[in-house]
Amino acid sequence: MSHDASDDKPTTGDKGSDPDKPRRRFSTRIGKGLEPRSDKAPYLERRRKKVREEIERNRRGEFVVPTWVLVVALIAVIAGWAALILLP
Repeated sequence: MSHDASDDKPTTGDKGSDPDKPRRRFSTRIGKGLEPRSDKAPYLERRRKKVREEIERNRRGEFVVPTWVLVVALIAVIAGWAALILLP
């Protein structure tokens, strides 16, 4: 079976693609798949807005303790009781 170079079709981002079209670059965030980097600016804006809203909630007194902090505190209490019982 022979290989004919005319059968090759350039894909987006290949060196053989149309020089007038900008190359699309993709971010490699885990779990998000391939997303164009042009989405990064709106992502940063949403992230900044989310952080601002969280700071405003905290200033109003709506602060919530993160779950991992509660888990660590619970483990510390259980370990303390276990130490008192098992190490007399």
